[in-house]
Amino acid sequence: MKRLVPLVFSLLIAGPAAADPLADAIKADLPSLLAIYRDLHANPELSFQETRSAAVLAAEAKKLGFQVTTGVGKTGVVAVMKNGPGPVLLIRADMDALPLAEQTGLPYASKVKAQTREGADTSVMHACGHDTHMTAWIGTARRLAAMKQSWSGTLVMIGQPAEEIGLGAKAMLDDGLYKRFPKPEVAIAFHDSASLPAGVIGYTEGYTLANVDSVDLTVKGVGGHGAYPHLAKDPIVLAARIVTALQTLVAREISPIESGVVTVGSFIGGSKHNIIPDEAKLQLTVRSYTPEVRKILLDGIARIARGEAIAAGMPEDRMPVMKVRDEFTPATFNTQPLTGRLTTMFTARLGKDRVLALKPQMGGEDFSQFYLADKSIQSLLFWVGGVPRSKWDAVKGDTTKLPSIHSPTWAPDPEPTIATATEAMTSAALTVLARAK
Repeated sequence: MKRLVPLVFSLLIAGPAAADPLADAIKADLPSLLAIYRDLHANPELSFQETRSAAVLAAEAKKLGFQVTTGVGKTGVVAVMKNGPGPVLLIRADMDALPLAEQTGLPYASKVKAQTREGADTSVMHACGHDTHMTAWIGTARRLAAMKQSWSGTLVMIGQPAEEIGLGAKAMLDDGLYKRFPKPEVAIAFHDSASLPAGVIGYTEGYTLANVDSVDLTVKGVGGHGAYPHLAKDPIVLAARIVTALQTLVAREISPIESGVVTVGSFIGGSKHNIIPDEAKLQLTVRSYTPEVRKILLDGIARIARGEAIAAGMPEDRMPVMKVRDEFTPATFNTQPLTGRLTTMFTARLGKDRVLALKPQMGGEDFSQFYLADKSIQSLLFWVGGVPRSKWDAVKGDTTKLPSIHSPTWAPDPEPTIATATEAMTSAALTVLARAK
């Protein structure tokens, strides 16, 4: 990593009372950005269906002078601006929404209907805030295009599909992102937060988000009449034993100083009171940070399921069947020295009360793929709070009393969220791409 020293530092961290050209420009641009945000919010699209959203980003980038390519990784956008010698910086925004019916009551609430990849009809909502990500992406692109005299290098701005199913970043990489376009030395992104007041930045050093695995477990049995259980092999009892035994994986098989989650989110078996079914089905989410803990958990699930089946007297041809879905999201890791440099700059620019060090979370984000594809890349994903200040104050910061992301009632306060994200992303880019003196 070279030239991360913020040579435009004096411009970026002007005190609150001093003239601040960047903040002033963002404030002037906010009416336009908020109109874009409301449009994106009202017109959400599911994973790998983000054609309209991609067109909005592509059209804006073209107007600003970027070289724009669409259809990367199915529906992704890549916008490149070369501005002399220097590092290559990747800035990413994800575009997809969720299959939820919006309940925010906003005048621009989504009324969109669509079909999932599985063919089910559903309502669609930006319940994860990707509409704020796209809007701040546009705001950042506008500022950097207008400030070309202040930076030098290559800017690669991508609109990524399908983050919600963990496949979009990989799809873009598989489609030649690092071969067809300049390969980054630095990658940055932000995610809105339902656990911070609007306009507050959060960050974590090292691991910030988890490995996410989805596991399907089919527990087989021998069906029969509920009145004669001795003539059957009950898969529901066996599945219940498995669920209980799985809790020991985190409690007793990984180190107390490591982190892991094994949650059984679905348990389906049987159709009637007096019928012992042939099988039961479990769906699990498995979370970890390190590859070593991930292996312990996945191997342990398979071992426990088989061991409990043997203990229940199941024949070999009725052993449980375990499938780890391909929608795997690897853990997100914030690298040094990038994380330290940029968060120090954020603090100097915004004030220490608006930049907070946080603990890692067990959520998942496929932004990790851009770093893992080449570990020479420096990478940072940070948080921008979205909770309206009045709501935050009303509950005294108790996030258990607030809607979380992925809730049908989650609605970030758009003005401070988008303004802060645009300011943070732009100042980060100016730091990474600072002109050499």
